[in-house]
Amino acid sequence: MKIGFIGTGVMGTGMIKNLLKAGYDVTVYNRTKEHAEDALDAGATWLGTPAEVTKNSEVLITIVGFPKDVEQVYFGDDGILGVAHAGQTLIDMTTSSPSLAKKIAKAGEARDIGVLDAPVSGGDVGAANGTLTIMVGGSESTFEKSKPVLSAMGSTITRFGGAGQGQNAKMANQIMVAGTMTGMIESLEYAKHAGIDLSQMIRTINGGAAANWSMTNYGPRILQGDFQPGFAAKHFLKDLRIALDTADEMNINLPATKVARDLYEKMTDELHLGDLGTQGLLKVYEPDNI
Repeated sequence: MKIGFIGTGVMGTGMIKNLLKAGYDVTVYNRTKEHAEDALDAGATWLGTPAEVTKNSEVLITIVGFPKDVEQVYFGDDGILGVAHAGQTLIDMTTSSPSLAKKIAKAGEARDIGVLDAPVSGGDVGAANGTLTIMVGGSESTFEKSKPVLSAMGSTITRFGGAGQGQNAKMANQIMVAGTMTGMIESLEYAKHAGIDLSQMIRTINGGAAANWSMTNYGPRILQGDFQPGFAAKHFLKDLRIALDTADEMNINLPATKVARDLYEKMTDELHLGDLGTQGLLKVYEPDNI
């Protein structure tokens, strides 16, 4: 099977490598070719536009930065929907807005093209190991058809309903992550100022009721001074904004998520640290360490 893949960032590159390991023929595109070198070295083939990749693919996967990037790559000049044809499957794995997922699905359905929104969770570790959690929206038939491809990238794959429901599930996931990230940072900040050994504290937390993925995976990185992005703060801020905008549409209030958004806005917009990993939120609490 020929798979096209658009977006060779930290997440996309790990996912591409696992598709290659599973035996798929993978063609890739990224706005900056230099950022695709790791995927090309692993065996992927380069083509120069999203349209070219689409023409040469049975299944087309996208994971780009922001909803505006999704809009451009699907609906723009040399975009996917300008050349996609009946029988193809399009899978957007970007964390994007539920309304945009529905727009893409509607455009695809009008031309007998299968469309899934399938955002992921698990960060760079999950992408590299093929253990991502994948949250899917779209028709059951397209989902079943796509399971082998999705299984090459993830270990927990769940369909939540029709178009947009994968994105809604991801928003619920990110709301939970917001709580664990702020909790992790404040827990470590408190323990540090109380004179507690932070390595001991991380082990203790992860052995009890407060255990969580953020502390397990990002706590040790913080102690090593490693703020490189497994998942960039600017992208997490984008997710929180989408979640809160969608919550407004549903007329629900999420005050704790608003606090997390405000903290990440300070990190990204005021301190200009949005390219750091989400664990870089520590620098909002310790600006002298910037």
